[in-house]
Amino acid sequence: MRNIALKRALMGAAIAALAMNASAAQAASATGTAKAKILRQITLTNTSDLQYATVISGATASTVVVSTAGAATCGTGLTCTGTTTAANFNIAGTSGAVVLVGGDSSVTLNGSLGGTMTSSLSYSASNVTLSATGGSFQVGGTLSVGANQTAGDYSGTFNVTANYQ
Repeated sequence: MRNIALKRALMGAAIAALAMNASAAQAASATGTAKAKILRQITLTNTSDLQYATVISGATASTVVVSTAGAATCGTGLTCTGTTTAANFNIAGTSGAVVLVGGDSSVTLNGSLGGTMTSSLSYSASNVTLSATGGSFQVGGTLSVGANQTAGDYSGTFNVTANYQ
């Protein structure tokens, strides 16, 4: 009987020793890495305005289109003279970074002698990859000129945005 009790005690001690060694055998360690990417703050500068030039309105409504390259198309019944330009915006930031560009889809132009006109806007790009010298994009538009539009100087402001992707 004593022999059985002794065998049980030795067996229990052996099992306990194996259990403690099993825990030590399962222990492991590792290291992690902390990372950060720093980008320069974006600077957005307007270098030219969207210019529809001089438009002589007619008896019917029509449109004047200025492409993002600055080329103009004068609609039926209108006479267009002078220089047209697309708006140009320069972007400065971190070289090689992709910048998403966008902004307002339209702008209302208010006349100096009353009257309003609306222009839908178009963007030359939806994103720009910056080089060491930055990047740029252009904004063109389609101006809706009413029949016998009120004379005067018209202007309106629109917002553009540039954000890192």
